[in-house]
Amino acid sequence: MPKPEPGFDDGPATGAIAEFTYDRKTVERFREAFPRARWNEERRSWFVPGKTAGKRIAQWLARERDKLDPHADAKGRDAYAFDPLTSQYLQIAQDIEIRTPYSKEVVARLRSIPWARWDDEMRAWRVPFRSYEALRRSWADIEAAARASEPDERKRRQEAEKHSPKYQRAKLHYDERRRRRYPVPAEALPPIGQAVMTFSYGVVIVTEVAGEIADPDDIKRFYPHAAADPRDFVWVRWRLASLSELVATWPARDRPNDFEKGRGWWNPSLDELRISRAQARSLERKKQRRLSRPHGEKPGPAPREATH
Repeated sequence: MPKPEPGFDDGPATGAIAEFTYDRKTVERFREAFPRARWNEERRSWFVPGKTAGKRIAQWLARERDKLDPHADAKGRDAYAFDPLTSQYLQIAQDIEIRTPYSKEVVARLRSIPWARWDDEMRAWRVPFRSYEALRRSWADIEAAARASEPDERKRRQEAEKHSPKYQRAKLHYDERRRRRYPVPAEALPPIGQAVMTFSYGVVIVTEVAGEIADPDDIKRFYPHAAADPRDFVWVRWRLASLSELVATWPARDRPNDFEKGRGWWNPSLDELRISRAQARSLERKKQRRLSRPHGEKPGPAPREATH
């Protein structure tokens, strides 16, 4: 039976932790059974509030186990032996291991395979043989997306796109983001050193008011939310908020009103903070992996799985 645990930072004091192998359909059934459950990224598990949560989780896990065909993996191995998949991205071990260059389409396809999961230590997707038929049906699309994401193929496409109008627009916006500036009305300046939500860059920390009048042409090109506003705008400087700063930020109770949207910044809501916190956690994990790799070792080819 799951062990009772204290609640997470923003939840009730009593409850239990639920841990199970990732599968999209299983997660959907779990959330239907436990609508108050919350995902904790640090523990990589679900927290269910309530004094009887442990008992209810144990009962639900038992029902899930009863649904499994005990011979499903053997049947999948037989199907593989009869009609095997062969690919540079696929390796057969205790289950099916898949390693590809990073591709959003590959991730989306693999997440739709029952019981497919990302193994962070092996840096590979693992698919049990019970899911072989589902994998075989999607494999042509998965392999095509993986090949399209190979470094040489990406480089070829990038070279072909460099002179396209779309590429030039994207480069201009990238250069603007690197300037770390944002236009605000001169009479409605954001607080320095606090997390605020913006239209263009999400939740950021404003570091200073530059005192420089924003060029109307730059506003029209990069900040359409302020393009029709006749007021004088000035540039403020910003940086990304750290995870600790985002966790310490108290969310706004209400949605931003017209005045707050008009000035281009407002106190972030809980949903907006959750998105920014998830992004900050991902950046911290990437940084830790980069620092922990031996000198000269290249990063793994696949992304960390999002399990909620």
